[in-house]
Amino acid sequence: MDTQTTEKTAATEKTAAEKTAATEHDEADETTADAVDDAVDDALVPLDEQDAQDGDEQDDEEAASPEATGVGSGAAAVVSAALAAVALTGTWTGRVVAERETLIGQIKTSAGGTPAQQIHEIYGDAWHGTALVNGVFALLALVVAVLVLTLPRRPAWVRAVAVAGAVLGGLGLLLSVGTYFDLFLSLPTTGS
Repeated sequence: MDTQTTEKTAATEKTAAEKTAATEHDEADETTADAVDDAVDDALVPLDEQDAQDGDEQDDEEAASPEATGVGSGAAAVVSAALAAVALTGTWTGRVVAERETLIGQIKTSAGGTPAQQIHEIYGDAWHGTALVNGVFALLALVVAVLVLTLPRRPAWVRAVAVAGAVLGGLGLLLSVGTYFDLFLSLPTTGS
């Protein structure tokens, strides 16, 4: 009977050992599978987070870089230079104002007016209207250029364009004021 008990005990121990080995093997497989899953998750998530962090850092660097802050000020500087050039060369709006003033002068003097009144109403008001419109454009150019020059941390090219806009705007304003007040050329006079 001892032999049977020993055999049963040996068989039981063998079965228990096999179950333990199978359990350990299953646990090892599960641990390995979990480790692989965790490694895959860890490998993917940090890349996504790293990309997001890199994107955030890049956005922060771009916002802090002079080139990124120079975009708005650069655009404003170019606008000021363009407004100044328009003020010096004349605008379509100025031409329309001049033609309107000419038409109004013709209507006012059609019933009869002295030659001096006709010159003033037909030509003088048109001349002054054009000077006024060009002066407004020159003043806008000057204001925008000065605002750009007061902004901190702007690239050198932005300063250069803003200075050009300020100089041209100032020149345009000077010419417009001189033309409006007849400082450079006066209206023609009649012989009377």
